[in-house]
Amino acid sequence: MKELLAHIKDKTLRNIADEVLDGKRITPEEGIILYEKATLPLLGVLAESVRERINSENVFFNRNFHIEPTNICINNCMFCSFRRPAGHPESWEYGINDMIEIVGSMARNEVTEVHITGGVHPDRDINFYCELLSKIRLVRPSIHIKAFSAIELDYMFSSSGLTIEEGLKMLKQSGLGSIPGGGAEIFADEIRSKICPGKTSSAIWLEIHETAHRLGICSNATMLYGHIENYSHRIDHMERLRKLQDKTGGFNAFIPLKYRKNNNPLYNKGEVNSLEDMRNFAVARIYLDNFRHIKTYWPMLGKEQAQLSLSFGPDDLDGTIEDTTKIYSMAGAEEKNPSMSIDEICNLIRQAGYKPVERDSLYNIIREW
Repeated sequence: MKELLAHIKDKTLRNIADEVLDGKRITPEEGIILYEKATLPLLGVLAESVRERINSENVFFNRNFHIEPTNICINNCMFCSFRRPAGHPESWEYGINDMIEIVGSMARNEVTEVHITGGVHPDRDINFYCELLSKIRLVRPSIHIKAFSAIELDYMFSSSGLTIEEGLKMLKQSGLGSIPGGGAEIFADEIRSKICPGKTSSAIWLEIHETAHRLGICSNATMLYGHIENYSHRIDHMERLRKLQDKTGGFNAFIPLKYRKNNNPLYNKGEVNSLEDMRNFAVARIYLDNFRHIKTYWPMLGKEQAQLSLSFGPDDLDGTIEDTTKIYSMAGAEEKNPSMSIDEICNLIRQAGYKPVERDSLYNIIREW
């Protein structure tokens, strides 16, 4: 593979590529150079080398479904197509019994995870969500509950007069298994103040995840890209995550989330193209050397683009979904009713040249297909 480096005319870029192939960590400055100067084929080769070193030929998936308790939210982010004000004909707010009914409807499915996240409802405190978790545990004792973004948790704790640690301990005791990575958006204050003013700060987002890791609660991390940020903002975002991962080791996966333009105020900014999606996956795989898993979220990209992205670093396809999420379909994603069977997921992975591996929520292997 190193023979390919001889064809790179830019000496700085060639040195960075050499470092990546040797398994060395690159700097923020080098990350920006990869974004700006590396060709997509080169990025694919480098990202593939990192992915193979960490995960061999495995591409992971799980059997999961989502519950989105409400799209009523105290925040009004410029990129969001999901939020509706209370009383709007397209708004919803499921009660606990409604959500338990959803869990019960999955009784015949071999799902291993329920993913719960939605808007920050102004009238729901931690007691509501602890009761929800406890009742899910009664209905499905073995299911893993991955629930509540740091944005939801921040409001949940502050409105209940609890510290982050106190609140997380209550939720864990009620059945919380892990935390999804939503709400990270872009950490840079100058971007955050424009696209999600008033939302939980990046410092608090990181503090919530750090505290969760200390308490034995793993989490994911996301980055919303393709709106008004630039490459330096993306690298800054990943650098903060990389530092926290060095400290705690508590992140399971990193999930780049593409901004989708339909039905939100940033519409005129448009969307980045598929080439930029692949570039972003590759740089993320190269830069986040201490993250074992990079996820390509197929309801966001569409099945074909998610399959293509597997050649640029990701090793995880998320899961079956069971047509239970509306967040990206409301923003214009191709998958209007996101659901994949096990056979479909496995075939998609095999056709891309990889080995499908079913996992649980903590990446323990259930079955190699």
